This record gives sequence, structure tokens and C-alpha cells, in this order.
Amino acid sequence: MKDKEKKLLSFRESLQVNLRALKLFWKMSPKGMLCKIAGTFWGALTPYVGIRLSALIIEELSGARSPERLKSLILAALVSAALFSLASVLLDRAMQVELDSVNWFRTDHLLWGKMLELDYHITEDPETRKMLSTIRQNMNGGGWGIHRVPENFDTLLRAVLSLLGGLALTVSLFTSRVPEEAGGLTFLNSPLFMALFLAGMLAASLLSSFFSTRANSYYALHSDSHNLVNRLFSFFGFLGQRRDLAADMRIYRQEQICMKYNKDKTGIFSSQGYFARLARGPMGLYLAASSAVSILFLTGMVYLFVCLKAWAGAFGIGMVTQYIGAISRFSGSIGSLFDTAGSMRNNASFLKLTFDYLDIPNAMYQGSLTVEKRNDRKYDVEFRDVSFRYPGSGDYVLRHVNMKFRVGERLAVVGMNGSGKTTFIKLLCRLYDPIEGAILLNGIDIRKYNYEDYLSLFSVVFQDFALTDYTLGQNVAAGETYDGPNARECLKKAGFGERLEELPLGLETYLGKTFDQKGVDMSGGERQKIALARTLYKNAPFIVLDEPTAALDPIAEAEIYSKFNDIVEDRTAIYISHRLSSCRFCDNILVFHKGSVVQQGSHERLVADEKGKYYELWHAQAQYYDEKTVGAGAEAAL
Repeated sequence: MKDKEKKLLSFRESLQVNLRALKLFWKMSPKGMLCKIAGTFWGALTPYVGIRLSALIIEELSGARSPERLKSLILAALVSAALFSLASVLLDRAMQVELDSVNWFRTDHLLWGKMLELDYHITEDPETRKMLSTIRQNMNGGGWGIHRVPENFDTLLRAVLSLLGGLALTVSLFTSRVPEEAGGLTFLNSPLFMALFLAGMLAASLLSSFFSTRANSYYALHSDSHNLVNRLFSFFGFLGQRRDLAADMRIYRQEQICMKYNKDKTGIFSSQGYFARLARGPMGLYLAASSAVSILFLTGMVYLFVCLKAWAGAFGIGMVTQYIGAISRFSGSIGSLFDTAGSMRNNASFLKLTFDYLDIPNAMYQGSLTVEKRNDRKYDVEFRDVSFRYPGSGDYVLRHVNMKFRVGERLAVVGMNGSGKTTFIKLLCRLYDPIEGAILLNGIDIRKYNYEDYLSLFSVVFQDFALTDYTLGQNVAAGETYDGPNARECLKKAGFGERLEELPLGLETYLGKTFDQKGVDMSGGERQKIALARTLYKNAPFIVLDEPTAALDPIAEAEIYSKFNDIVEDRTAIYISHRLSSCRFCDNILVFHKGSVVQQGSHERLVADEKGKYYELWHAQAQYYDEKTVGAGAEAAL
């Protein structure tokens, strides 16, 4: 949404989304919210005890001056101040532990957890990722969105409680009558005057809050520009810290690109930028008007009214302290109440975006059939006239694919880039559903199976696989705990055995130094072996390998291929590769071309068909090996 098109939500809509956000926080951290409520009550009401005791001390000093009474009042003031401070510290600490310190992690988990719950095709939708990115930018940049909810709730509740406390200490200000002998000042007793005075205070508070809210609304209305600059800075401003880019940064002097964004004097946050112009213009004027109304009118009216009544003899000098302190907090609470209401309305559109994201529904049908866990791994898969195109695209990636897997088969999937190989695997793993046709498992449409049960059948090494910076054992098990002997055996089968013996901490070795300075940076080939070990550890009946040896040297690759039958055992293996020479160990080969299966068979049969696509690809690669004199490595893999 462009800035000029953005509008604030109505007060009703604002109330609805803020209440929903409050319920969400209560669900995430009930103890934290209880601590915040207790701390707010305490912080809002205890200052009035000090105001009351101070007034009594001054009243005593200006009156009877009893040493015993003064001693009691001063002791009560000191003890209460000490106890209130101690209790405030304890409550603040409890609130920080239960809510503030983990607030970020809870909300971050909420957002990423939703992404992991969504259908895969929704997470790949650029609009979904843009929505999440915008939400995070709003939180990190301007502090908008769900992070602001506890703060607004605290301020609102504190304002209400301060309002009640101030009201309790100022009731006598209006009930104390000016003596008749005060002459013309007896008009202060008039109910009409008091009503006008209260109306004036309310009007001044409303006007001050309106100006303040109006000024702050500029940040909300122009958050898109704010977010864009934050994204640019967060990317270009920290390029120098990224180890994966350090070499390129030096070779190509890419810091010069960063300087453009880090030193741009006309940037949105610079002294000549957009928000600076707003601060010198309407934002500054609104904030100045808010302060002027609050100080000149609101505070001025309070002092004038209280001092006139004291001058006329309605109460003593000590009560002046109480009334000015209490009514100042009372009027400030009115302003805070309306300021917070404005802040909640400014924040409502950001909360709505968050809830729009959290409310994204899954579209894939979630079946209910339980996948039979067969000890003999007798699973048959059939693609029956399957066609597919990606959401938002009119072009089919796969057209009328028909094929079957035999149990325990080693299946190779080959073809040029863009021929549909990876899409075929995504459909098999049910990351997407076919547009036409059906995929059957043991004769039943896979959409009828429980989704999690169906996914449990597959172990996959994706081409862009991901390892974490946690320990080696945790990466192999893809979990917090792991079976050590099993993890070691899987690493050994994947060709990582010798490297494992060299690691002093073994499976407890961290991958990288993010969490431990003794961590080890693994090479691309080593990481690929770890990813392969992870697929073996899961022990699923189907194992899918997408270019599993792309980062390995020819010797390591040959070692993997020589042990392939031992690695796969009785699983059905699907192997995707651009290196046709490595497909010879497979029982069956699928040749994809322009979204269709154009050939299927063994290597010997396909390479004998001189008119076929496989023959063309095979000889193109063989010629390349000959010309580049790298055929020895490829042949070693055979």
C-alpha cells in the first residue's frame, strides 16, 4: 500500500484489533500480563501516598508544628518511600522476566511458526513473504505492531488508575468552600464555574492529545518509506560483517555501494530527509501546539484555580501541595488517556496487517487416512496423467506425466534445466498438489492421507539444503537429542567417517563458530555429506537425492556411488542429477524435456536410442569430458 493511499482504521476497528492483540498476549504469557497489571496498579497509585504525606507535613509546618506529629509523618514518608521503591523494583524485575525479556522471542516465534504451518506453496508466494517482511520491518523500524500492545495497555491502565487516584485526592478541592468574607472570590463556589473549569480542563486535555496524536500519525501513515530505508540500511549497512561476502567485497570494492546508502544526506532519516522536513513542518507544529496547550492552558488553569481558592481561605498551604500534585496528575492522566487512544489507533493498521498474516488459511486438503507403516516398505507410487503449473502462472511446468515406481527401485531423473525435475519431486513430496491428474500411493490418492503421515515417508536432500549452526549430532538427527551410534553410522555411510574421527568433540562439534569458538567450518562437500547422513538417519522408505554429490570431488563422489546400494538398502531411491554418467547405477531413468517424460528405461537401452533425448544429452556431456580432459573423474564415478 502506498503512503498516500494509507488511512487509519476507524475507532471501532481499532478497538477490535487491539482487544484481539491483548487476548493474544494473555494467551502467550498470562503470568507476564498479571505481573504487568500488578506493576501498573502499584506504579499508578503509590505516588499519591507521597503526595498526601507531603501535604500533611507542609500543613503541620504551617500550623501546629507538633514535633511528635512531624516525626511520625516524616518517618511514614521515608518508610513508605523505601517500601514502595523495593516493591516497584521486584515487580519490575518479575515483569521483565515474565514478559519484557521474552516478548521479542514469543512474537518472533508466533510469526515464524505461522510460516512453518502454512502450505508450502503459500510460503513460496512473494506476497506472503512480503507481508511477513513488512510486519517485521514495522516492528524493528518504528516499533509498530504487536510489540507496542503491552506498552499501550500499560499506559492506558496507568492513566485510568491515576485518574481515579487523582480524583480521590481532588474531590475536596471542589467541595471546600471559599468563606463569604472573601468577597468577590466567592464565585469560586459557583457550580457553574466549577463545571466550566472542568470542561476547560477536559477541552485542553483533548486538544493537547489531538495535536500529539496527529503529529505521531505521520510516522504511521508514512511507514512504507520508513520500512524501505530500513531494509536498505539493514542490507547495505552490514555487508561488511558477512563472512560469506568478505572476499567479493574486497575484490570488487563493493563497500562503495554501501557508502551511497549510508551517507545519503537526502535519505529519509537524514537532516535533509523527508521526516526531517516533516519535523520542521507539520509534525513539529503539532507537537509544539500540544505542549503549549498542556503547559499554558492546562497547567496554568490548575495553578490559578488552586492558588485562588487557597488565597480566598478555602484551605491551608499544605493542601495546595496536595491539590496541585493530584490535579496535575489527574489532568495529565486525561491527556495520557487520549494520547494512548490515539497511539492505539495509529498502531491498529499495523496490528491488522499482522492478523491478516496470522489468519491466512491453508488451501491444501488435509486428509485423514493413516499411512500404513509397513516393515517390508511395500509402497507403490503412481503418477496418473499429472499436469501442473505454479500459482499465478499460465504455463504448465509438467504435462500429462504417467509413470510408476517399483518397490526398492533406484530411479534417476534427468533433463535440462527447467525441464520439470524439481517440480516432479515437489509434487511427489506433496509440497504442491497437481492441477490435473492424481498421484497414488498404494492405489490411493495421496491427498486422502494425513499430511504429516505422508511426509514421514520421505527423506530428501534438496539441492539448496539447510544445516544449522548447532552440533553435528543435532544436524544429523534434525532434533535436539539424537542416537549417537546411529548418527555415527549414518555419517560413516555418507562418507564422513574419517572426518568425524578428526573432530575432538565428535558429534558435539558445532558447525561454525556462532555458538562456540571451538566450532568447525565445514566445506561444501562435507556439508553435503552431513545432509546425506541426515536422510539416512530418518530411515524413511523413500529417499530423494537432488544433486547429492554436486559439491564433492570425483574421488569422494566415486566412494558414495560405490556404496550406494549399502546406503540406500531396501529403500526406494530417487536420484536427480545433471551428470548422466552418475546415473548408470540406477535401475530406471526418467528423461524430462519441456515438462514431459519423453523417455524411460535403463541406461543401456536409452543410450542405444540414437534419436532419443538421453542419447543427445549423454554424448554432449561425454564430448565435454573429452574436450576438457576431466573424463577421468567422471569415469571413476562409474
